[in-house]
Amino acid sequence: MTTPLIMPRRNFIKNVAVAGAAISALPLFNIRAQGASRKFKIGLIGCGGRGTGATGNIIAAAKTLGYEIEVVAVADFFQEKADKLAQKHPGCRAFGGPDAYHKVLEQPIELVLMATPPAFRPLHLEASIAAGKHCFIEKPVAVDPVGARKVIAIGEVAKNKGLCIVAGTQRRHMSTYLRNQFAISQGAIGKITGGTISWCQSKLWFKERNPGESDASYLVRNWTSFVEMSGDHIVEQHLHQLDVTNWFIGRPPVSAIGFGGRARRQTGNQFDFFSVDFNYGEDCHIHSMCRQIKSCYDNVGEFYIGTEGTTYGAGKMQSAKLASLKIPDFTTHADGQVQEHVDLLAAIAKGTPLNGAKDVAEATLTGIMGRISAYTGQLVRWTDLTTNTESPWYNLALTPAPADFEGGTVIAPKDGVCPIPGEA
Repeated sequence: MTTPLIMPRRNFIKNVAVAGAAISALPLFNIRAQGASRKFKIGLIGCGGRGTGATGNIIAAAKTLGYEIEVVAVADFFQEKADKLAQKHPGCRAFGGPDAYHKVLEQPIELVLMATPPAFRPLHLEASIAAGKHCFIEKPVAVDPVGARKVIAIGEVAKNKGLCIVAGTQRRHMSTYLRNQFAISQGAIGKITGGTISWCQSKLWFKERNPGESDASYLVRNWTSFVEMSGDHIVEQHLHQLDVTNWFIGRPPVSAIGFGGRARRQTGNQFDFFSVDFNYGEDCHIHSMCRQIKSCYDNVGEFYIGTEGTTYGAGKMQSAKLASLKIPDFTTHADGQVQEHVDLLAAIAKGTPLNGAKDVAEATLTGIMGRISAYTGQLVRWTDLTTNTESPWYNLALTPAPADFEGGTVIAPKDGVCPIPGEA
C-alpha cells in the first residue's frame, strides 16, 4: 500500500507564495516581443470616480502589455453620469437606472468592471458570471455576511467556468508588498504574534438632499455615509489593511472585540471611528483602528511583530534571516491600481484564470466582523458569520437591498441615527 504524502502547512504556504509571485511577475514580460497583440472589449458598471479611474487603469494596463481596450458599454444609476463617460469612448453605449447593468452584460464584451456602491456587488457579480464575463470587482464586495458568503460561492462558479475575478485590493499586486509577503512566507520574521493596522483620515464628502429627491437617489449619491450602502468605513476603506493582514498571516481572524462611535458626523448613520482587537488564534492579536474626522492626525499602514523580526506592510523589514533568503525580484507597474489590471488582462490572454473572490470576500467579512462588534459591544466570532447558522449575525442582511432599488421600494435610513453598543 502506498502512503499518501502530506505537505506540511509551512511548505504549503511557501509553495502558494512562490506560485503567487510567479503569477504577479508574468504579466510584465515583454508580450509585444511575443507577437501577442490583442483587443479586449469591456463594459463598466458604475461611472463615478472609481469607475472612471478603473477604466483609465485598465487602458494603461493594456498599453503596458501591448494590448488594446475598447469600451463598448457603460452603466450607472444616473443616466447623465453614464452619458458623460461614454462620450470619451467612441461608439460606447450608455445605460442608466438601477437595472442598467443587465443591458451592459447583453453587449458583446468579455470583461466587465464593477465600481458601484459595495451593496450592489454580489448582485452584479452574480449576473456577470452567469453571463460568462471575466470580472474586475472593486472592494469591498458586500456590506453584510449574507452578501460576502454569496461572493465566495460565486467565485467557485467562476472557477468552474474558467472565468477570472480580480479585485481592487491593489496591495496584493505591488512589488513592495509582494516582497515582504514572500519573505514572511519563508520565515523571515518567524511567526507573526501581533501588530497594528490603521486607516485614519479626514471625513469624506457629503451631498445635500435635493428638493423632491427620491430615497434611492439620495442613498446612491451619498453611499459613503450609510452602512447599508458602503459597509461603514472599517469595511469600505480599512479593508486594505485587513486584507494585507489576512494575507501575511495566512488566515482570517477567529474573533473580534471592538468599540467605536460618532463624535462629529452629522449625516448618514456610520461611526466616526473604530478600535478593534482581531484575534487570529495561535496567540496572535492585531490592533485595528480607523477614523474619519477632519483636523486629526492621518495615518494609513500596517506593522507586524514576529518571533524573529518585525516588518511594515510595504516598508522596512528587520530580520537577521533576511541575508540568507533568496527573494525574487518582483517587477510590477509603479501604480498598483494599474498592475491589478495588468495581471487580469494577462491571465485572460494566457488562459490561466486568476480568482480573488474568496480573498476579498474574507477581507470584507473581517471588516464586517469588527463593525458588528463595535456596533453591538459584543465578541463576534468568525464562525458567527460563516458557519454558525444559529448566530444572530449569520443571516444579517442590510436593507434596503439591491433588489429594492430595481423594484422602486427603497426607504432610506434616517440621518444621524446610529447603533448604540449594548442596545438591541
